[in-house]
Amino acid sequence: MEIEFRTFQQHEFRVGEDDDGTFDGIACQYGKKDSYGTTFHPGVFKRGIDKNSYAYLWMHSPFTPIGTFKADEQPTLLHIGGRYDDTVDGRDKRAMARSGSARELSVGFVRTDLPEWKKLAEMGDEDRADVLENIRSARLVEVSQITARMAAVPGSKLKVVRSALGALYTDTVGEPTLAERLAEYDREHGRDSALAHEQEMVRRRRRAALLRLTAVGGA
Repeated sequence: MEIEFRTFQQHEFRVGEDDDGTFDGIACQYGKKDSYGTTFHPGVFKRGIDKNSYAYLWMHSPFTPIGTFKADEQPTLLHIGGRYDDTVDGRDKRAMARSGSARELSVGFVRTDLPEWKKLAEMGDEDRADVLENIRSARLVEVSQITARMAAVPGSKLKVVRSALGALYTDTVGEPTLAERLAEYDREHGRDSALAHEQEMVRRRRRAALLRLTAVGGA
């Protein structure tokens, strides 16, 4: 089970003017391609929403809840409505949402529409792309309030945070991601895929960053 995150550029996030701490907004929009190149389809969370309240998190950290919310799937979007906690964190993040410094919503979810990874790996390019790029069924894990413009960084995986969340929801922390598994399969089978190239670029960026850190540490 791999937790993924998406943030949509939108302005439909409202914080109540009164002192009751209420808020509501759009956590996910359907039929629009996001910065990952994926599209959520209507009904994606039909079987993946809990009727009870969810914890509303700060920056996807399970250790920093700032409120609670309930989710409501509508024909073109996933709507949430809730209330900030009357705590220091809750009051601070409410103030940040009202000021505009942190008023974006980001959804954490687990896909439930994917076949076993080896079956996916053996698919042709077009069939594999159709499965990966179209999210038709998923389970909602959490929604977070994040700082403004954080979503403007395409492909940001929040890997450290994902590992922290994964520790709460799965026993597979530290295992390769689906993208890493598929890229490795393609390399082993001599398949010149975009996914393999992308993962190679990720490895190069990590290696370059490590070299920079080493150079600074040894200076």
